[in-house]
Amino acid sequence: MNATSAEHASPALAVVVPVHNETENLAPLIGEIRAALTGGPAFEIVYVDDGSTDETLAKLVEIAKETPELRVLRHVNCCGQSAAIHTGVRNANAPLIATLDGDGQNDPADIPALVEKYNAEGGGERLMIAGLRAKRRDTAIRRLSSRIANGIRSGMLKDDTPDTGCGLKVFPRQAFLDFPRFDHMHRFMPALMIRLGGRVMSVPVNHRPRERGTSKYGVWNRLWVGIVDLFGVMWLQSRGSKPEVVEETPGAQIK
Repeated sequence: MNATSAEHASPALAVVVPVHNETENLAPLIGEIRAALTGGPAFEIVYVDDGSTDETLAKLVEIAKETPELRVLRHVNCCGQSAAIHTGVRNANAPLIATLDGDGQNDPADIPALVEKYNAEGGGERLMIAGLRAKRRDTAIRRLSSRIANGIRSGMLKDDTPDTGCGLKVFPRQAFLDFPRFDHMHRFMPALMIRLGGRVMSVPVNHRPRERGTSKYGVWNRLWVGIVDLFGVMWLQSRGSKPEVVEETPGAQIK
């Protein structure tokens, strides 16, 4: 495929990045995403500006003029990370989604490995590949709070995911759109995938210290903000159904 036809090919992968007041991180991270994916299947980069009050939107529009893969969506008001991810996935043109945080701590160079694992496992409509930050580049207290939160969540939801807070994930677009929507749902995506009857597999990924901008999460909101949602997801799990379907029509196959 020549360069011209590649530019117009339907994207196989959409990288969805939610951001709020991340002006300084935009250009470096977008450059890294392009470097990681250029030369492979066609891709798009979908940034969702979640009601930023700094120069994030203006900078994204400026970058988009020189970046054909970049699409910029905007929330007029700040609606939260889960809403921003949903907006990006819903508006994506690709059937496969990769998400990562916009603060630069996730390494875009890991995306191809997650996609490769997804394909090696047969892909499918209900498979999620989740990043596992084996070496966290955060403060000791933040690592401790995350470990406690992950332990509580994993013990209660049985989601087979040691690091559900990692922003790096690869999953089918349609499966995500089948998830129930609620605030902070991005923290529980592995459990929601399993609720659909799907699988979740974790792959070690790089984690980097934040070099620019300010974290939107402190220790306490990381640890406590999801408690109510945790019980809500447990309720959803108890009401979920995973039918085992057999196609009896001769020669037909279950989708």
